[in-house]
Amino acid sequence: MEEKKSSKQILNELLAKHYADAKNAKEEGKPVVWSTSIAPQELLETMDVAVVYPENHAAAIGARKDASQFIASAESEGYSYDICSYARVNDGYANILYSEAENMPKPDMLFCCSNICMTVIKWYENIAKKFDIPVIFFDTPYSGSYQVDPSNVKFVEAQLEEAVTMLEGLTGRKFDYDRLKEVMQISNETASWWKKATDLAKNKPSPMNGFDMFNYMAPIVCFRGKESGRELFKIWYEELQERVEKGLGPWNDGTEEKYRVLWDGIACWPYLGVTYKVLKKHGINVVTSMYPESFALLYEQHTLAGMAEAYDSLYVLRNVDYAIDKYLNLSRDFQLDGGIFHSNRSCKGMAFKQFEIQRQMESQLGVPSVIFDGDQTDPSVFSEAQYETRVQALVEMMEARKGARR
Repeated sequence: MEEKKSSKQILNELLAKHYADAKNAKEEGKPVVWSTSIAPQELLETMDVAVVYPENHAAAIGARKDASQFIASAESEGYSYDICSYARVNDGYANILYSEAENMPKPDMLFCCSNICMTVIKWYENIAKKFDIPVIFFDTPYSGSYQVDPSNVKFVEAQLEEAVTMLEGLTGRKFDYDRLKEVMQISNETASWWKKATDLAKNKPSPMNGFDMFNYMAPIVCFRGKESGRELFKIWYEELQERVEKGLGPWNDGTEEKYRVLWDGIACWPYLGVTYKVLKKHGINVVTSMYPESFALLYEQHTLAGMAEAYDSLYVLRNVDYAIDKYLNLSRDFQLDGGIFHSNRSCKGMAFKQFEIQRQMESQLGVPSVIFDGDQTDPSVFSEAQYETRVQALVEMMEARKGARR
């Protein structure tokens, strides 16, 4: 009888197939698209277009400690050190087109949604010029309010309709709206299993460590609309649920979960091992972040209108009051002892809210936190000494809080 594969084995196989499928599509003369991470990929899945994600690719390059050569290539063209390192890595990769981490074939079209940041607009515009290819832009406006502005949803819906027309031109095929409904349903189910799995960290002890969550982020980006993604996250949920039932904590070596914290911001991919080991040494487990909700896109309607509402609803497009409420709820739901805020040089749009969120978590709930400087991919920004000092300070604050409660 064949041994059942673990979700990690399946994850690695799916990612290898993901890049291989794109390479094969290119060799067969089929179009390949480069896309931002939280874009309406269901349109591409409906049209059976091969798609790869430069952010995922840059993170993999960073984790392999191979980012410096691509960053240098981009900066040699005049791109500033202050620009997002994902963008610099991707621009450098567009020049070199080879990485030890993994390779993406040259794109025939770009797919860009501004709901994660505004940097992607110029980033993808410049890549489009470099390769002389078309780009489909989705301008998802910032609401500046607690609720999503209905007029913004209408605006995005019109852009989705235009994107369908452009994809029909790229592929030479008509768009199948019945197939879109099927894909959106799969996306809903995939996102639900992802959220169910990550929500199991509410248990004490958590059955997983937060750095496992970082590892599973690549497939939630790539496979939301695919049956393989749905099955992967269902299996991961079942594995974690089994650990809950057995009372197992996040680490197989028996290390105790002493403190439960939120991690805010993208991981420092070149220093993933360092950041993880420092926390584990102190018994600190990352149990949540804003990532589970950001990727748990759920469609109330399996239509372009339903898609427009979902993609224009991310918390980064709402005001700071909305963000604060989200973090306060996470603090309560996951029974946090503290928070770690990564002030990411590459991601200023997310980092600028951190000081107010940090203040509100402390003042309203008494949850202490620290901020450390770093970057998602550029290895030159992070200081291991600073990081460890901040973590030690957090341990002291969390222990003092526990002492006061006792």
